[in-house]
Amino acid sequence: MTTLIRGGTVVSTTGRTKADVLIDGERIVALVAPGDTSLGADLAGSAEVVIEAEGKYVIPGGVDGHTHMEMPFGGTQASDTFETGTRAAAWGGTTTIVDFVVQKTGERVQDSLATWHDKAAGDCAIDYGFHQILGGVDEDSLKAMDELVGEGITSFKLFMAYPGVFYSDDGQILRAMQRASDNGSLIMMHAENGTAIDVLVAQALARGETDPIDHGRTRPWETEEEATHRAIMLARIAGAPLYIVHMSAKQAVATLAAARGEGLNVFGETCPQYLYLSLEEQLGAPGFEGAKWVCSTPLRSRAEGHQDEIWRHLRTGDLSVVSTDHCPFCMKEQKELGLGDFSKIPNGIGSVEHRLDLLYQGVVDGKISLERWVELCSTTPARMFGLYGRKGVIAPGADADVVVYDPHGHTSIGVGKTHHMNMDYSAWEGFEIEGKVDTVLSRGSVVISDGDYHGTKGHGKFLRRELCQNLI
Repeated sequence: MTTLIRGGTVVSTTGRTKADVLIDGERIVALVAPGDTSLGADLAGSAEVVIEAEGKYVIPGGVDGHTHMEMPFGGTQASDTFETGTRAAAWGGTTTIVDFVVQKTGERVQDSLATWHDKAAGDCAIDYGFHQILGGVDEDSLKAMDELVGEGITSFKLFMAYPGVFYSDDGQILRAMQRASDNGSLIMMHAENGTAIDVLVAQALARGETDPIDHGRTRPWETEEEATHRAIMLARIAGAPLYIVHMSAKQAVATLAAARGEGLNVFGETCPQYLYLSLEEQLGAPGFEGAKWVCSTPLRSRAEGHQDEIWRHLRTGDLSVVSTDHCPFCMKEQKELGLGDFSKIPNGIGSVEHRLDLLYQGVVDGKISLERWVELCSTTPARMFGLYGRKGVIAPGADADVVVYDPHGHTSIGVGKTHHMNMDYSAWEGFEIEGKVDTVLSRGSVVISDGDYHGTKGHGKFLRRELCQNLI
């Protein structure tokens, strides 16, 4: 089938241009400037499907490099399945996710990967890839890193937090980084000082401080900044590239920026919650309401200026990517596991449906440019995770993952409005966006248009990823 997206403004990382986009099957085959007749005088007449995009932006489909569908955590599991989560992603203009395979201590890495392939295969509405969490670093898992790189799993996540669950000590981290330096893979790091946090949590509970806001208070910025510095130093010793996930503290990002200023291959990711939400307003909501926003790293104080600084670092390029860390839990029977003890609240927020909209509001508010919006949400994550060329760009030969975005539209976020995630509440209830996802194509197939879902379960394909394309 041939499809023509006509009359829109194509936005890339370097600018915007008026052009029609011609799609043949699953691939983009041409960008045609107004008045260009080299492909024939009547493209619209010859195309089988014509999508009108006059007055709208045409951008590459969003790439969310950090999601957790069906992830086991805290005695339960993330409420979105690969089916429901990828469908919600499509509603929000995200056409690719990279999810995390979870290896528990004592489990073979290859067995955990097989489990995640079984979970996702035949269920995804959009294309997907995998990162591998290493829950235990030993000789077997180090050998498995080499094997997985050959299978298109080219990034590995380690945790400096959650002792007894995912935690790796400095020696284990160094060994994994040395292996990554050898095989070219990317180390992703959850940078919080987990052993110190556990002490602070125990002390808070002993004092009777059990509310959701105490989750944030027991994970102070110092625990993120210290771990960020330590991770960078270990990566420097190993000569390995490093990607620090869900950065929320301005001090930690300043440490990252200093390392980047020295030319190190270190990169930072943040999430919409750290741009808009805060410890005082959300975690400090009355009663148990703050549990809705419990995540790690935690929301930071607005009075201390973290949110403004995170926006600034997005503008300067010190933060490279905005992902969601989508790990949703319902209030009933999940978040409520932590009633009376904040340490038992499952950590996670659902945002996979709203990332493009929330970041576009940053364009409207003058915090980032239109081009930077595309770069943060699509092009750079595609490059970071070895997908660029197929994903993250409107160009001949690329997969026809395309979003038509209407800057004159309006999006009201909340349950019963724009909310298709498998959750009984929205962390973004009441947010109003001056823009709207109009039409979404995944590999040439229209999955969202005219306010309706047209996608199908199983349309999404597994993506074998190349090595990171962002390294110096």
